[in-house]
Amino acid sequence: MKIRKELNRQLYQQKAYGYEKKPYYFDEAVLAAILGGDVETLETLIASGAVILSMGMRSLSKNELKNGKYHFVITATFLAESGIDTGLGHDEAYMIADIYSRKADRADACGELQILLQNMCLDFAKRISEIKKEDTTSFHIRKCIDHIYEDLSADLSVKELADLTNLNASYLCKLFKQETGETIKEYVTAAKMDTAQNLLKYSDLSCSEIAASLGYCSQSAFTYAFRRFSGTTPGKYRG
Repeated sequence: MKIRKELNRQLYQQKAYGYEKKPYYFDEAVLAAILGGDVETLETLIASGAVILSMGMRSLSKNELKNGKYHFVITATFLAESGIDTGLGHDEAYMIADIYSRKADRADACGELQILLQNMCLDFAKRISEIKKEDTTSFHIRKCIDHIYEDLSADLSVKELADLTNLNASYLCKLFKQETGETIKEYVTAAKMDTAQNLLKYSDLSCSEIAASLGYCSQSAFTYAFRRFSGTTPGKYRG
């Protein structure tokens, strides 16, 4: 073991000075809100200052900003693993963590990491909340929703989804609206725009690449849809 001497020295110092490592990811109430999909409570906790990036319990770098970035990645991974235990998909959980970790890597100050942490916690909570609501849907609507999120570039027309579920198109539309509160078109558009906003914020993909990944025939068609949904253009949203 190449670091045995250093390991023994630090363990001795901890014991000599009574140092004790404690769980440092989140307060129990914060973690419960995230994993319970309780966005409202989480927003209240954020406003109260309860959601903070813990950096002092372990020293991973002498550079404060680097230390914060390392802790951010650990926290993001912890949230991904915890989210998976609540039903969040493996790939989706780690993708959220990876997107925010890359954003943290580009941060210039510890204050930016704090804001990113809050946003990441909210995104995990919102997605878990969506999953909990989706769990109450019928088999056919659940199948539609899964198909929508599996490939946002695919043909997600009413006809395609009706064929997928072997239901009459009119009946499917009525059932979908009844269970989700949205039409199929509204749901698909919201799913695409939510993904587009995250990609614009936290990825380096160009607008044309994002448009293609979401199934738009051109960048202008994507821009038109994005403006109608959000009130601004993709370029302005990205800032």
